[in-house]
Amino acid sequence: MSFAGDVKTELCRAPLSRKCCAQAEAYGVLLYCNTFTGAEARIVTENASFAQRLPALFKKAFRLTFDRLPQGEGKQVFAVDDPEKLAAIRQTFGADPRALALHLNFAVVEEACCRAAFLRGVFLAGGSVTDPRKGYHLELATSHHSVSREVLALMRELDQEPRSAQRKGNTVLYFKQSDQIEDFLTCIGAPIAAMEVMNAKLERDLRGKVNRRVNCDAANLDKAVEAAMSQVEAIRRLEKAGTLITLPDKLREAAALRLAHPEDTLAQLAQRCDPPITKSALNHRLRKLVELGKE
Repeated sequence: MSFAGDVKTELCRAPLSRKCCAQAEAYGVLLYCNTFTGAEARIVTENASFAQRLPALFKKAFRLTFDRLPQGEGKQVFAVDDPEKLAAIRQTFGADPRALALHLNFAVVEEACCRAAFLRGVFLAGGSVTDPRKGYHLELATSHHSVSREVLALMRELDQEPRSAQRKGNTVLYFKQSDQIEDFLTCIGAPIAAMEVMNAKLERDLRGKVNRRVNCDAANLDKAVEAAMSQVEAIRRLEKAGTLITLPDKLREAAALRLAHPEDTLAQLAQRCDPPITKSALNHRLRKLVELGKE
C-alpha cells in the first residue's frame, strides 16, 4: 500500500462517537468527492478502509444508507440518488438546492473537533500525500472553486498556510514543507503518519550531513595528497641538485620523514620528529623546502 493509503487507513480508525463530528466529516467527503449535485452524490475510492467506513459514517451522520454500493473489486463506488435522501443531506448543511455553486457552511465547523473531522473527510475524499522518503507534497483537490477558497480561509484560521493552484479544472490546496504536512496530518488525526514524515526528514538531513562531511573529507584528502606530492618533488629536486645536504638539520629531518612516509598527514609526520613538534611547525618546514625546491 502507498503512503497515502496508509494515512487514510490510519484516519479511518478514528471512532464515530459524536454525531456533529460525523456530519462534519461527511460534509468534507461530499464537498471533495467525485460528484455532489442536486441529482446525485457519488463517492469513488480505492482505499478499502475508507470504503468500509463510508456506510457507517453516513448512517451516523444522516441516518441513511447508500442507494448504490460497490460491485466487485477495483474502484469502489458509493452513490445516493434518492431525492428525499439528497434533500435531507442538503438540509443538514443548510445548502440551497437552487444554488449553482457549492459553498462551505462555516456553522457546521464551529467546534475544533468538527473542524478536524471536516478536514479528515476532505483528505479522505480528495487528498493525497507523497511518500516522505521521496519528497514532501500533500494536496487537497476539488472541482468546486468556491469551496476550495473557503476551505483555505478555514485552514488559515487554524494557522495553516497551504498554497493554491488550478489543475485540470480542479482547485488544489497543497503543502510542500515537511513541518506543514506534519501539522496537518496531526490535526486531522494521523499522528503516526506525521511521525513518519518527521523521521524521514531527520533521516534525509542526517544523510545530507554525512554526504557533506564525506565530500569535505575527500576534498581535504585530495589537497593533502597534492601537497605531499609537491613536497616530495621539491625534496627530490633539492636532493638531485646536491642542495639538500647543505640545509639545516631541522629541514633535512623534515625532508627525510616526508620521503619515508609520503602518505602520512602533517599531524602523523609531526609526531615522528625527534622530539615531536607541532603540525604548524612541520608545515612551516615543508613549505620552506617547497620554496627552496622551486628556486
